[in-house]
Amino acid sequence: MLWAYKNLLHRILAGAVRSGTFTVIWPDGSAASYGDGEGLAATVEIRNVKTLRRVVMNPALAVGEAYMDEGLVPLNCNIHDVLSLLIHNVGRCWNDVPVLRWNSLLQRLMQPFRYRNNAARSRRNVAHHYDLNGRLYSLFLDRDRQYSCAYFPRGDETLDEAQAAKKCHIAAKLLLDQPDLEVLDIGCGWGGMALTLARDYGARVTGITLSEEQLTEARARAAAEGLQDRVTFEMMDYRAMEKKFDRIVSVGMFEHVGTANYPVFFETVKNCLKPGGVALLHSIGRFDGASITNPWIAKYIFPGGYSPALSEVLRPVEKSGLVTTDIEILRLHYAKTLAHWRRRFAANRDAIAALYDERFCRMFEFYLSGSELSFRMDDHMNFQIQLARANDTVPMARDYMFEAERRIAFAQAAD
Repeated sequence: MLWAYKNLLHRILAGAVRSGTFTVIWPDGSAASYGDGEGLAATVEIRNVKTLRRVVMNPALAVGEAYMDEGLVPLNCNIHDVLSLLIHNVGRCWNDVPVLRWNSLLQRLMQPFRYRNNAARSRRNVAHHYDLNGRLYSLFLDRDRQYSCAYFPRGDETLDEAQAAKKCHIAAKLLLDQPDLEVLDIGCGWGGMALTLARDYGARVTGITLSEEQLTEARARAAAEGLQDRVTFEMMDYRAMEKKFDRIVSVGMFEHVGTANYPVFFETVKNCLKPGGVALLHSIGRFDGASITNPWIAKYIFPGGYSPALSEVLRPVEKSGLVTTDIEILRLHYAKTLAHWRRRFAANRDAIAALYDERFCRMFEFYLSGSELSFRMDDHMNFQIQLARANDTVPMARDYMFEAERRIAFAQAAD
């Protein structure tokens, strides 16, 4: 069986790897190289026939699992080098390799059954990733624990500066031009956005989450900052919210909604938004149209998660009756964000291994590297959509956004 699986993977790699140098050490000790010998280079050892068989049958899932279980080991390089070379090549010729094309088709057929995120399933999905040990996230995120795409207007910002710039950029789009505006934060995380809007913009914020870990931390932060009278955090599914708000913001949560629930999500936003209100949705998206979630990511990192194309989002927005007043695409900002996270994770790897174990560390390394490269080399991006109930709610030109950002930057510099 070794010969058969080895021959199959050889044919896959010969068809897929066309640039760089990708070297494979087979379970029998022999080696083979693929590519044109120029540019990127990486070497892996496949240590046993079981790993070889699984990689041949389902590479999109099995490569990550094999790295986690040390059945596939990078030699004289790291997993980021391996994934850089593979994504650079495979993204160009996925449909030219039969096993890759068939695997993609199977995943598409299964997709409708994976994203039926009702309230109970949404709660389980959130707990899978966000109810991990809170110290883990403090070891690789910024000081405010912003677990979403940062904003790099210059490109050379530190992670903390870029996350602060992201919050300022979003606040500018929310038109927080008067005190005591009521704001709903859907998917509030550890409370950083809500606390910022209350502290720096005078808003009264209700943050909702499905994560016990995040809820506890957010409430503790509000108490520590003396903002309990301006910020409230609740364990609540967005579908259960009935109160009306002046502003609604959602950052990094929409990826967990599921395509089947887009209509109810935007209906909820509309129903909760006061007549003169403004909403801002910040989400991961993709350039190349509707697709699938990588099966390894779906199994180990974000069950029920999906990054939509704008074409999948705008139709339910239109049907909801909301007006799209602004769209911005953030192209490489998340790649830079993830590069910061990946370096911080590596710098604190021993502490993280003490919290969990080596297999967990390899899982997270694969996740951070694969995600960074999806934004840097593949079809992923972020979008921000500003929404209102009427087309005259926001100013006609975008200058107000830049002016608001300049004001807050000046005020912060003065402090």
